[in-house]
Amino acid sequence: MLDALTIVIFPALMTYAAFSDLLTMTISNWISIVLVAAFVVLAFLFGVPATAIGLHLAAGLMVLAITFTLFAFGWIGGGDAKLAATTAVWMGFEHLAEYGLGSAVIGGLLTLVLLQFRRLPMPGWARARAWLMRLHDKDNGVPYGIALAAAGLILYPETRIYLSAFAA
Repeated sequence: MLDALTIVIFPALMTYAAFSDLLTMTISNWISIVLVAAFVVLAFLFGVPATAIGLHLAAGLMVLAITFTLFAFGWIGGGDAKLAATTAVWMGFEHLAEYGLGSAVIGGLLTLVLLQFRRLPMPGWARARAWLMRLHDKDNGVPYGIALAAAGLILYPETRIYLSAFAA
């Protein structure tokens, strides 16, 4: 049962966050709350030492401080800031650099694709799709939650929680 939860919770919520950002340019607070709570519960159930859980939470707090500074300057969205911090909790300091680099590379590619997309004329059928028009609008930002979620999903099989679930 715990193995199934480990396989489902993080990937499902990260996928939901990515699609939510794509379709609405928002990432709900409840996603971050559930992800942090799920990490703590699973870590406890898998017998992860309290000090290790604390270090994972510290990684999230550190990323939250950095990303909220970026948010305050208007460089990223609030949902992106919270999702990055939440994902850092699951990654821990062990994978934080890889997560940052992966998010940056995927985010850069996403941005280049979106910039090219925004140069194209929108066909008539697409004009009726609000989410496509929002993506096409040059005045809107990039749904960076997609990159954050993708990088997290790529690294997830290397995380402490995932490996704890399948160590036996």
